[in-house]
Amino acid sequence: MFRNYRWYIVFILFLAAIINYIDRTALSVAMPFISKRFHLDPAEMGMILSSFFIGYALFNFIGGYFSDVIGPKKVFAVSMTVWSIFCGLTAMTFSFTSLFIVRLMFGIGEGPFSSTANKAVNNWFPIKERARAVGINQAGLPIGGAISGPIVGLIALHWGWEWSFVVITLIGLLWTVIWVKTVTDRPQDHPKVSKAELQVIRKGQQETTASSSSASLPLSHYIKQPTVLVTAIAFFAYNYIIFFFLTWFPSYLTMAKHLSIMKMSVVTMIPWSVGALGLIGGGIITDYIYNKTGKLMFSRKVVLVTCLLGSAVCVGLTGIVSSVNSIVTLMALGICFLYMTASIYWAIIQDTVIGEKVGGVSGFVHGLANISGIIGPTVTGLIVQYTGKFTSAFLLAGGLAIIGALAVAFFVKPLQGTLEKNERAEDMLSVRRNRDKLEQYSELS
Repeated sequence: MFRNYRWYIVFILFLAAIINYIDRTALSVAMPFISKRFHLDPAEMGMILSSFFIGYALFNFIGGYFSDVIGPKKVFAVSMTVWSIFCGLTAMTFSFTSLFIVRLMFGIGEGPFSSTANKAVNNWFPIKERARAVGINQAGLPIGGAISGPIVGLIALHWGWEWSFVVITLIGLLWTVIWVKTVTDRPQDHPKVSKAELQVIRKGQQETTASSSSASLPLSHYIKQPTVLVTAIAFFAYNYIIFFFLTWFPSYLTMAKHLSIMKMSVVTMIPWSVGALGLIGGGIITDYIYNKTGKLMFSRKVVLVTCLLGSAVCVGLTGIVSSVNSIVTLMALGICFLYMTASIYWAIIQDTVIGEKVGGVSGFVHGLANISGIIGPTVTGLIVQYTGKFTSAFLLAGGLAIIGALAVAFFVKPLQGTLEKNERAEDMLSVRRNRDKLEQYSELS
């Protein structure tokens, strides 16, 4: 089915991403039922939605670190098992406190996902394909968000919201078995990887911009670099919007726009579906710009800055317009622009950090970025409770995206010590392009 096995790795990571967001979005879709069951006010709803991110943000770094130490295969197997079990235990909660604890543990299980996936892509892909591979892998997230609404809504209406979490648990455990049976940490350890594919991967990885002489540098060296910290700031803004949409948009449609549960479940599919296209497109575009210009950091920044600003405008306007059609259209465009930047945060890390430290740095950046998940849902709940409206919450999310875009535009640069290697890689790309043109000219002659 897969001529090159590395694309199977992306496919199975893509499926994991779908499961990840089905699991995560399920609570938001079921929240109208749960809030009535446990008599939750908006502030308490916000605290429940934030509880997930306390454990999640902490284990972003821990999971990423261990993916460097023991490999992504083992980390993913444990992570998916833990989060699937606690997803199912959501159905057994009986109070605000029990739900808070279960969601906290669920977040711990999901924490390693993105940084470990980034490590797997780093192990399996040449540099010229990495943004595309991350984009396809991460495209599963909005697809999971899109199909979660109808799945959870339908099950909740017919059999009770509890059963939706049980079904999702079984899907996650099935994926874990497939992952353990079919994946290795590195391509050279897998019997189905051909010599030709292995040669392509190794040759492409030799073009990495991270200096081989920096292999002895500790993890702390990288996480103190301004480029890494600014990338985390932009990622924070990105995640703030994603988690605002993920946790509160369904409730916004039912509370402020009075949509039924079934209509809300269908409507929330639209932004997620458009976002999946944006995620795949963003990775393809940035790889295309790099292959055409040979300017690696430029190819990342031009897409990230432009699209993050576009998302900021759309999200801010969503809180001002009144009709449901305008709200859904603007939010869909905002999520599309936002997801076009999703693979680039990871690509910047892979471009500037040696492979042995990619998992740890990815986890550190992702952990800082996911503090937004701890803050955002609670802040939104407080805004809604004390103002009675969502307008300020939308404007705050858009404003943070503007800050993130400007920070990347002015402060993200190649790390000190990797610039020379970066320039050599760009020179090599230029030589190859000229050689290819010369060969095409010779054939025509």
